[in-house]
Amino acid sequence: MRRISLEELLESCPGSYQEQYKQILELLERGHIRPVKASGTNGKRPALHRAYWLVEEKKDFHEMEEELKYRLHPAISVDYYLSHPDSYEQDRVYVRMLDRYLRERKGQLSYPESVNERSFEIWHREKFLTRERGRNILGRCGLDMEFLNYYETAEPLPCYSHTREVPQKLLILENKDTFYSMRRHLLEGGGHILGESVGTLIYGGGKRILRSFRDFGICMEPYMTDPDNSILYFGDLDYEGIRIYENLADTFREQWSICPFVPAYEAMLSKAPETVELPDTSPGQSRKLSGSFFSFFTECQTSVMAEILTSGKYIPQEILNISDF
Repeated sequence: MRRISLEELLESCPGSYQEQYKQILELLERGHIRPVKASGTNGKRPALHRAYWLVEEKKDFHEMEEELKYRLHPAISVDYYLSHPDSYEQDRVYVRMLDRYLRERKGQLSYPESVNERSFEIWHREKFLTRERGRNILGRCGLDMEFLNYYETAEPLPCYSHTREVPQKLLILENKDTFYSMRRHLLEGGGHILGESVGTLIYGGGKRILRSFRDFGICMEPYMTDPDNSILYFGDLDYEGIRIYENLADTFREQWSICPFVPAYEAMLSKAPETVELPDTSPGQSRKLSGSFFSFFTECQTSVMAEILTSGKYIPQEILNISDF
């Protein structure tokens, strides 16, 4: 209920005071208002209280409750909305659009689509799931996001394929300079990189690869996603670069086996003593590693890497250039 002053109430009642009094009595008899007795009266005859409670009319949700119980697709849970009919009143148009989709086009959920495509397909709004109320409404309907069989899209992975033959080795590179140098090496007739036959180079862009690689099996051409291919990774020899590899390999281990590009790291270690002084590791890097990266190297190589890292130094990818490949 909302409190309203007598003055405000009288403004909506035209005529003389006597006529206004009769109108207010009618509102009282119909139960639309109730006097605030503690407010006192206005001192006139006949007297009126100085304040009233506006009695909000109770909404009839019967029709919506019937709809929830008997008319929606069985995949839609109605428990939340039966307990919160006011929320259903607000969400109703979107829930009914979902209901219609499930009744008429549920078979399309068998095929994965991008999140914006699925959103438009159901609600005719491409951003409804990502920027509007879609996720919230889906949760209220008792459905998880996987139910809609969609995939998130990231920026496409820049890549260069020297060959389309399969099987082949795909090499993911952390940094842009190394990607361009290796690409140039292959374009100029180099058939191998550090003794390895590499068919495709992929620019990972640091941590961005963890998001971009989710679309690898969907967005890349079949020759790149051939199950017999080998996927390699090469990044900076520092805590951050190693963590990127370990996270990437662990996240996608059920779909792909991703290994460090060992010859490149060995070349880094061989060339590092020639460098007058290695650069300092960037502050704030997490030193928590699983150790899976080091399992690909000899005990001696691991010891040298550990010594470099613990001394606060690192070896950037860029220590290698086109003449090394």
